[in-house]
Amino acid sequence: MTDTPLLQLRQLQVQIAGEQGTLTVVDGVDLDLHAGRALGLVGESGSGKSMTCSAIINLLPTAGRISGGQILFKGRDLTGNSPRQWRQLRGRELGMILQNPMTSLNPLMTVGRQLAEVFRYGRRRLSRSRRRQGAIKVLEQVQLPAAESRLRAYPHQFSGGMRQRIAIAINLAGEPDLLIADEPTTALDVTIRQQILRLLKQVQKERRSSVLLVSHDLHAVARFCDDVAIMYAGRIVERGPVETVFHHPAHPYTQGLIAATPSIRQFRKRLQEIPGQPPRPGEIHNGCRFAPRCPRVTNLCRQSYPALRPAPADGALSSSGGRQVACWHPLEVRT
Repeated sequence: MTDTPLLQLRQLQVQIAGEQGTLTVVDGVDLDLHAGRALGLVGESGSGKSMTCSAIINLLPTAGRISGGQILFKGRDLTGNSPRQWRQLRGRELGMILQNPMTSLNPLMTVGRQLAEVFRYGRRRLSRSRRRQGAIKVLEQVQLPAAESRLRAYPHQFSGGMRQRIAIAINLAGEPDLLIADEPTTALDVTIRQQILRLLKQVQKERRSSVLLVSHDLHAVARFCDDVAIMYAGRIVERGPVETVFHHPAHPYTQGLIAATPSIRQFRKRLQEIPGQPPRPGEIHNGCRFAPRCPRVTNLCRQSYPALRPAPADGALSSSGGRQVACWHPLEVRT
């Protein structure tokens, strides 16, 4: 692992224009993702996870824009890219698997034709016969049965799990250095979900690619990712190695998410819950955004927002394995 991360987000800010004015949905996000590693992005719905991913690959909705910060990919800031430069990056160096494959697959084109386009305009421009062979090979790589005969089929002729495999295959065909997976298993049943995650992990190891995985499933993140970042109301509240963060959470919000997660190892009559609701972008005020729901809240929490800093260990601030937390009163971390 090199010292310089493959992807660096520095004070990234995204705004959405609406009827009630301009709302900030991503507010000063800092993230690092090194080559060959997997980073999980976790948080409740509306926390800004998908907007962060869309900003990285410049696929924000029409009303959205990057209003501040940097997106450094291989040391180069992407925020000033022209449309032509973005077209050259997407599919070749940056790939994205969407939550619903039917929104990324063209219903009017066969699977073979959609894959052939990637090989035609990708890093390696192949002849027609080699494009066909490449399409078969990548479909076999994602374990799609009868890959050759499937080239003439349309997306609607496949099950949800198969469509997600095809979406992964299209991304793999471009051989991207960074693959963004925005809740790729949400619409799938448990068995297919595990198969898709195992497939992604296998491909990541074989190609030494980096993966940014967005998920509500903490168990999936724990199994798949090396590092994790917890997001709340547009900001990162805790980040670090996934094993450290999940076993010894420092932020009360992280602790609440873990306590609300079902476990087959421990029977509970009732799962714990985080009281209240996350704030809407237009309702955010000064102070910690988690303060109205936090059991450790003080006047300081309501007055000022804490910066990310090393998590406390044994009563003193330390690096704590590279973990950082944005909290005035974090839980102590056992080292």
